Amino acid sequence: MPPAPLLSMTGINKSFGAVVIAEDLDLQVADGEGLGIIGPNGAGKSTLFNLITGDQPVNKGKILLGDVDITRTRPHARCCAGIGRSYQIPNPFGQMSVFENVLTASVFGDAQSEKAGAAKTVKILELTGLIGQANTTAGKLTLLQRKRLEMARSLATSPRILLLDEIAGGLTEGEVQALIGTIKDIRRTGIALVWIEHIVHALLATVDRLIVLNGGRIIAEGDPHEVMRSAEVQRIYMGVEPT
Repeated sequence: MPPAPLLSMTGINKSFGAVVIAEDLDLQVADGEGLGIIGPNGAGKSTLFNLITGDQPVNKGKILLGDVDITRTRPHARCCAGIGRSYQIPNPFGQMSVFENVLTASVFGDAQSEKAGAAKTVKILELTGLIGQANTTAGKLTLLQRKRLEMARSLATSPRILLLDEIAGGLTEGEVQALIGTIKDIRRTGIALVWIEHIVHALLATVDRLIVLNGGRIIAEGDPHEVMRSAEVQRIYMGVEPT
């Protein structure tokens, strides 16, 4: 019998008044898998993350982390259970150093002692390419460095699955390539990854599977390159009418 998915969403419905964000949506993520999510603006991508983390409740459906039902679990408990997340707009503690930002996440998000958290913080800063900025005040970081800090703070909570919400947005192509390298390093640690992104080539270089959301439904799913060759995906997501 195959192992249970790390994350399972079944029959998920979410709407805001007449606006349907998710309609009978089913989604599974395997342990260690890299999943990419694309879709037009308003497709419900970020709301999907909010449902996974508990920032917003589902109207209907069930969410499991492993074999544990977390559908009604509060956000902090989901974080402690192994769900880490970055946000589109980095919002670190601007007056604290990079090291202090990550240490705080380790102590309060992973229940580490300050001593153990400090050792862990050093390893995470090395992994995310921020060790050289450890003592830099977070408010003085470049955009790429703030994006790295978003990932570092999420990793400090010891997630089993990491949700990245348009982490490459606003970066130059060179910075995107640098970020791809860091994300590949993170994936090698065995953490499952779900990445929402508009920069499709970044996903193609990183994930194992790609899904396309539109109108609250999954309209395509599978091998990333095959999905992007789909005529329906090209029409809906890129506005291209195949010849």
